[in-house]
Amino acid sequence: MSSTAISCVGWMATAVFVGSYFLTRPLALRCVQMVGAALWLLYGVLLGALPVIAANALVMAAAGWTTVRALRQSSPAP
Repeated sequence: MSSTAISCVGWMATAVFVGSYFLTRPLALRCVQMVGAALWLLYGVLLGALPVIAANALVMAAAGWTTVRALRQSSPAP
């Protein structure tokens, strides 16, 4: 992949994370954080940057876990 395409992935990830600061609903915020982390993860893979990969895998996992937990707490008990 060209360096320009890799840079575009990084800029898209940046835009997604900046955009997440304008969200007011926690569930929407976490979903956008997961998308941004996925883009940063891809960026890290394309660069071969293990710290970027690890950090964003952790962000994705934390956002996913808290999203699932929030959805379980908000659903009515059977």
